[in-house]
Amino acid sequence: MSTPQPVRGTRDLIGEEARRHFHVIETARRVAALYGYDEWSTPIFEETGVFARGLGDTSDVVTKEMYTFTDRGGDSLTLRPEATAGVCRALVSNGLTQSLPQKIFYAGPMFRYERPQKGRYRQFHQIDIEVLGSDSPLADAEVIACGWHILQELGVAQDTVLELNTLGDKTSRDAYRAALVSYFLGHKDELSEDSIARLERNPLRVVDSKDEGDRRIVAHAPTIDGCLTEPAYAFFEKLQEHLARFGVPFRRNPRIVRGLDYYSHTAFEFVTTRLGAQGTVMGGGRYEGLVEEMGGPHTPCIGWAAGIERLSMLMAAAPPAPASVAIIPVGDAAEAAALDIAQSLRAAGIRAEMAYRGNLKRRMERANRTGARAAIILGESEIAGGLVQLKDLVSGEQAAVPVAELVRRLK
Repeated sequence: MSTPQPVRGTRDLIGEEARRHFHVIETARRVAALYGYDEWSTPIFEETGVFARGLGDTSDVVTKEMYTFTDRGGDSLTLRPEATAGVCRALVSNGLTQSLPQKIFYAGPMFRYERPQKGRYRQFHQIDIEVLGSDSPLADAEVIACGWHILQELGVAQDTVLELNTLGDKTSRDAYRAALVSYFLGHKDELSEDSIARLERNPLRVVDSKDEGDRRIVAHAPTIDGCLTEPAYAFFEKLQEHLARFGVPFRRNPRIVRGLDYYSHTAFEFVTTRLGAQGTVMGGGRYEGLVEEMGGPHTPCIGWAAGIERLSMLMAAAPPAPASVAIIPVGDAAEAAALDIAQSLRAAGIRAEMAYRGNLKRRMERANRTGARAAIILGESEIAGGLVQLKDLVSGEQAAVPVAELVRRLK
């Protein structure tokens, strides 16, 4: 019988990889709290309609990538491919639309059936923040500033660039869509089959095509700037002023688009050149209409999501394994005293591990192998004298220390 392996596109998080992964989450959680975000957690699966409405019936995620199944009750359920739709559903389901704005931090696994590649898995993980219920450009700027702050705390900000664009208001987008259709119809014979199909359903998605032939045509396509209404232009100008005050550097990229109608105004991506083709590490924007799709009132929103796997790959080094103290009793009589010492150290916030098996030499070898910072050795003679032998496993120094002094000495 062959040894079971992780399903294709999934992986185990152990050791250094686990430390990287959870360091990203803990750092993001800490910084988001500084900006006033509360953490939410929604179910890993939802009714399929939640994501079909949230992502659009014709998007590649909905048509090709969702893990959808029918449960025993005959309901169609889907493993979440992203967080935002579930958060908006939770806002409505929990009656919170009368308590706006809501500022939300989120972290967890997502699922998409796509070709696994560097930094991309079928079960992947994201951190996510959303501000639900604010139409101010200051909210957009603060959302972006929070993301920038997280990247700084992770030590990866210097490897990323914020690219910024505006999608304008509905009037702006309608005019831009018409301009794009007119332009692309003049190059229809040169477009890929996918882009020709998108031209009829959603011409904005042609701008985001990855096909090399399409990209040459897109390079000369009109931008939205000539279609912006005065209010949309003013919103974008105010956003840039706020970002300057926050000290967040950025560059304009007029080719950042979002395919769904409910996206508006701000669109942005933090990109890097260090991960090959998978260059976006954090991206988001402003959206309207999604809360309404879930049965709620008109609610303007802004947010972003970031891939934990990609952020982990950008980090220069994994956080060190937590320092611990190995407690090594010598002889059966010492075990009870060793247990009391272990609990007293844990109560003081010191990580302590009991060495369970083997002679003194083997227990010391294990302590060194697991990266323990110090070892506490005690036998009958130490117990009788109220002492332990405290050994520094870095310097090799060893000394007899009163049990009452252990916490102070270790700290």
